[in-house]
Amino acid sequence: MTGRSAPPVPWTAVGTTRHKASVYGVHGAQGKTYWKAFATRRQLRSESEAVEWASLPVGAVSGEHRHTRTEEIYLVLSGSGDLLLNGREHPVRAGSLALTSVGNVHGLHNTGDTPLDWWVIETLAPATTAVLAGAQPPTGADMTKAVVHDLFEERTVDTAGVFSGPLKRVELVELPPGEKRVLGRDDAELALFVHEGEGVVSAEGVTEVVRLAAGTCLLLSAGSRTEFTAGTPLRLAVVTLAVAREGGSE
Repeated sequence: MTGRSAPPVPWTAVGTTRHKASVYGVHGAQGKTYWKAFATRRQLRSESEAVEWASLPVGAVSGEHRHTRTEEIYLVLSGSGDLLLNGREHPVRAGSLALTSVGNVHGLHNTGDTPLDWWVIETLAPATTAVLAGAQPPTGADMTKAVVHDLFEERTVDTAGVFSGPLKRVELVELPPGEKRVLGRDDAELALFVHEGEGVVSAEGVTEVVRLAAGTCLLLSAGSRTEFTAGTPLRLAVVTLAVAREGGSE
């Protein structure tokens, strides 16, 4: 008699913000900040660099720096401060979403009276991917834009016209207690951050169940389907990271 193997778990529970590292002098700024790497290239199928979380104590600064090879989002989770984009200050608060493409300079200053926490996802621009592969970089891509959105107000932000790499969309998903929602895409892996609430994730044929709480980050595999059930009002930030199809195109 041959036993059937269990299907692979369609998600990676990549961690929570409870355990974090102290970082000194981040991007040249004085003082201590906090940081957590949820996923790096080893876990990501898309042309992505990292999924991270960071926190600035009151008065702290994440130093200004230029992005020379990656496209990056900052999603402010709590607190308030000033986002520095190419030398200009932009007031930010929970829900502020900054898209920074290659060639731009950004930094962050906590001007509030509570810690400023934000979610970070960094992806490779097509030109960077091409150079790393020893190929000619594409021409005509607009790599000069940096914009700030209010995700909590807009609910869905498309990155077309700003980003040219795999990070295609940022969405806000909110579920009332008891509601279920199936998430997953065939052409992309999804990075999720639990902003508020509690719940569970499960999948058909999979015995493992992951319990969700604020500060949890998950990565859903491309081609998988995962069911989210809210125990309390559940707020998720969901990022679409396109994966390459056969033949190398997205």
